[in-house]
Amino acid sequence: MKIAIVDGYSTGSALALRLHDQDVKVIHLRSQSANNPYLERSFTPHAYAHDLGYTPDMAEAADQLAALGVERVVAGAESGVMLAESLARTLNLPTNRADTAHARRDKQLMADAAHAAGLSTPRGTAAATPDQAVRWYKDSGFTHVVVKPPASAGTDGVRFCSTLREVEEACRTVLARPNMFGEHNTVALVQERLVGREYYINTVSEDGRHKAAEIWRYTKTVGDGSTPVYDYEEPVHPTSPAGRILRIFTFNVLDALGIRSTAAHTEVMITQRGPVLIETGARLGGATAPGIIERHLGVSQTGLLVRTLTQPGSLDTFDDEKPTPGDHLRNVELINHHRGLAHKGVADRISELPTAEAVFLACNPGDQLEPTRDLLTSPGYVYLAGKPAVVQRDYEQLRHWESEGLYTGPAGAPQHTDVGCTTCPVSA
Repeated sequence: MKIAIVDGYSTGSALALRLHDQDVKVIHLRSQSANNPYLERSFTPHAYAHDLGYTPDMAEAADQLAALGVERVVAGAESGVMLAESLARTLNLPTNRADTAHARRDKQLMADAAHAAGLSTPRGTAAATPDQAVRWYKDSGFTHVVVKPPASAGTDGVRFCSTLREVEEACRTVLARPNMFGEHNTVALVQERLVGREYYINTVSEDGRHKAAEIWRYTKTVGDGSTPVYDYEEPVHPTSPAGRILRIFTFNVLDALGIRSTAAHTEVMITQRGPVLIETGARLGGATAPGIIERHLGVSQTGLLVRTLTQPGSLDTFDDEKPTPGDHLRNVELINHHRGLAHKGVADRISELPTAEAVFLACNPGDQLEPTRDLLTSPGYVYLAGKPAVVQRDYEQLRHWESEGLYTGPAGAPQHTDVGCTTCPVSA
């Protein structure tokens, strides 16, 4: 079997490795001539039988895949969604609906499509200028809003605002720079700031049938720049009250967005008015370690996608209401507080925590680190597993070490400059 992955970064790297281990010939394509270095560091070239690189002519790329006998084309990361779907349609391979393609990337179009299907979405607007953003904010009646790019990921460019000046500045910043994929932001989204509990649901779909592989609850903090900073995530049982609500709502979202034959990562806030869609990506959820998840939950989204790709029709036999949870599991994002060069031995130090299962660093010793303001500036993540009280104790110990300068040392301290080679999957 031959499967092509467009932009095999983040969890797309784990997908490529899994397929390679099952003797699938994996072919790689790039949607851009150059990509974000943070994403590139997760690329695993040895997983691929062919790396076709970047081909600006989509028809030529399709001809290359046809000549290789490719049977499926999938996105490895958010940046590859549009090209992967276009190639699949050109080759008459399973993919998602063509008429809703842009609603799967543009968050305003996404909200419009979900709202038209009767689903709750944030109230907001797409502003082409800071003045438009300010006028909408004045008229909205909202005290707190969120400003963000229309088609990015990893909380890139997201800012919480509560004054006219903050809205204007945040909008100006979004419009003045490209998103994390190098795409120019022609508008900035201004939306109500939702209040409630935030979750993400990682699904796999085949011919319009959907299954939830993983449901997780987010815990986030607010950084110094009024930006959301990932703190940690914990799994939610699919038959819990929240789990049941999220599965039904998410499947309706997937239908509204025309997601029929891919993985998807959907973020939802459960508020006083019920579940509200934040956004959906027609690809795998990022920054995950499938092996760790499977050890504790019995299944991972990556594993379920591999099974669905290599055994068409097998998705129907998967019961997504019967996970096999083990010890308490927590995926903790690492938070750096001091600007400086990354220390050597950070992974070893974190691994001393009794509940630490695996540490994934997004930096090498000697790298310049900035204080964490979003996912791209996080030093990585760690999975903690064990008794809830012990996991909480180790989590608090980690946060204490971070406050003291775990990654770079406190401001003004001498910095290590040894260069190592620790990298990790990242979110996109």
